[in-house]
Amino acid sequence: MEQGSHKGLVNISDRVISAIIGYAVMDTPGIAGMSGSTVTGNLAKRLGGKISKKGLSVEVTEEDVAIHLQVIVNYGYAIQEVCKSVQQNVRSAVENMLGLTLGVVNIRVEKLVLP
Repeated sequence: MEQGSHKGLVNISDRVISAIIGYAVMDTPGIAGMSGSTVTGNLAKRLGGKISKKGLSVEVTEEDVAIHLQVIVNYGYAIQEVCKSVQQNVRSAVENMLGLTLGVVNIRVEKLVLP
């Protein structure tokens, strides 16, 4: 992701964006992990693009950002509440740390970890 200012460009790598989102997800009580395939993209070369990582897909347009997550939830937690918490944590992290407007955070619960 590149942003211009009157003093120069700010370039945030795909890895940093993925790490911020990943930490926000994993910091949520009830989340055991993320799942999905590993695909890489290069968001820094174009404004409209897509980042993909294990269990994480980020789509950036000129207007906003859409995040798609595939998560694994621990047994015993209310899945609906865990997902709401993930959405709030990710939204807060992206908006505060990256200064981006977050459109949606879509979550797909892929697995349940039994004790």
